[in-house]
Amino acid sequence: MRTMPDHSTSADVAPLLRVRDLTVPLPGGERPYAVRDVSFDIARGEILCIVGESGSGKSISAGAIMGLLPHHLTPERGEILFDGVDLLRLSETEMLARRGRQIGMIFQEPMSALNPTMRIGDQIAEVMAVHGTHPGPARRKRVLDLLDLVGLPDPATLQHVYPFRLSGGQRQRVVIAMALALEPALLIADEPTTALDVTTQAQILALIKRIQARMGMGVMFITHDFGVVADIADRIAVMEKGVLVEQGRATEVLDSPRHPYTRHLIAAVPTGRAVPRGVTVEDAPLLAVRNLIKTYTTSGGPFRPKRVVPAVCDVSFEVRRGEALGIVGESGSGKSTIGKCLLKLQGIDGGEIVFDGQDIAPLSQAAFRPQRRRLQMIFQDPFASLNPRQTVGRILTDGPVAGGEARAEAMARARTLLDLVGLPASALERYPHEFSGGQRQRVGIARALALQPDLIVADESVSALDVSVQAQVLALLKDLQKRLGVALVFITHDLRVAAEVCQRIAVMHRGCLVEYGPSAEVLGASREDYTRRLIEAMPGRAWDARRQPASAA
Repeated sequence: MRTMPDHSTSADVAPLLRVRDLTVPLPGGERPYAVRDVSFDIARGEILCIVGESGSGKSISAGAIMGLLPHHLTPERGEILFDGVDLLRLSETEMLARRGRQIGMIFQEPMSALNPTMRIGDQIAEVMAVHGTHPGPARRKRVLDLLDLVGLPDPATLQHVYPFRLSGGQRQRVVIAMALALEPALLIADEPTTALDVTTQAQILALIKRIQARMGMGVMFITHDFGVVADIADRIAVMEKGVLVEQGRATEVLDSPRHPYTRHLIAAVPTGRAVPRGVTVEDAPLLAVRNLIKTYTTSGGPFRPKRVVPAVCDVSFEVRRGEALGIVGESGSGKSTIGKCLLKLQGIDGGEIVFDGQDIAPLSQAAFRPQRRRLQMIFQDPFASLNPRQTVGRILTDGPVAGGEARAEAMARARTLLDLVGLPASALERYPHEFSGGQRQRVGIARALALQPDLIVADESVSALDVSVQAQVLALLKDLQKRLGVALVFITHDLRVAAEVCQRIAVMHRGCLVEYGPSAEVLGASREDYTRRLIEAMPGRAWDARRQPASAA
């Protein structure tokens, strides 16, 4: 099913961007076309959100507009009319004159989009230099104005900083400043907030909306986060496997979706409402963290003294068998540091980590080795954490074999684990690159279970997944908890996800535990201002309230 474009926003005025029947072949792919017969409009001053799972054709459509597709992905037919000019008919030289100047782009990963060897001020100035604008002192003034526009502190000093010195949110602001340097009429934002914590995400979304309204730009916003869509979109286009299946005004698509695929995506979005959940607990906790302290010391230099930076400050919590504890907070709050300390991937500076009655903190690595198989980790990036040169079979069996188990026995359990996480036995012979992101994360979960652990630490394990894949992985984790009694420490910046999975939540802020208790109490009746600020920063809260009765029913 393919719906015709909704022209309601541009009935009297020609749209800024008009895409008609865009079709891009996919040689050697799992389907004939990356995008097929895709049509949509973007008016001046309008934000169109394009949503869909990985592989739906969102980024391919953006790449076609920018003229940045690789050579093997050449549009076969269609038109991309920008201000009446068909971009598909322009030469590379003609497109160069438009990129940056008339069409700007914000990329998903700011560290990859920035040159690590150049100061950020020079990178912004380079955009103007390439197009020959703002000569002399005017260029440097424009750099400072842009850094101020995107809300970065002390532009005069910050312009001389290299990207690695900035936080993720600050780097994303720099990329936005570069995209806006020449005040383009159209801005394409490709997943610009996916890896950011909720407060930084809220700031970036507010920034894009404010600048878009001030400049009257058209915005094509690509995302898989429906909370973001609810907050920012004027209209929505939904893509599935290269086909645009539904589009319309944001409230219509979100509240009354017509296509089954749209309804499927929306049904997979966690509501953000925690409900009381019973859990079978024992008198003694499986894990008891008491007064945990971890500090980092900077190296210093000839003109810079060493500094002691507190990462975790006197933190205490417990986890029982079969229970999921969510550790939430912004970037830099100490969440991941706690996870590494629990698994003894780094030492601590004070406190106790009592696992099954034994304080494991003072143990040497050799003394801890018999316990290590009982504590496992699911990493945020399954591709980076899986050996690309090993088959899934080797990945799942090397740990048990190293622990003295026979390879045949380990392989038999690997088949059972794959079935448990919803993958076929044939996956044993395949390599990580042959799987989707969601499938790789399932392999990561199977690897964590291969050693039959009592506790799993999941560090942002679903943050980069599509909403439907995320729902599948969360359902899998809840099922494994119930069936196997595994305890889970779930580290996340997504409060919706924490509410979906966790019985209790610990809120971290600048290394300190500021709130701790049952999920329904922390998220439904929080006592701390910081927790309330996190909840208020969650995108799509008004939409959540609208869909609450249907979800509850």
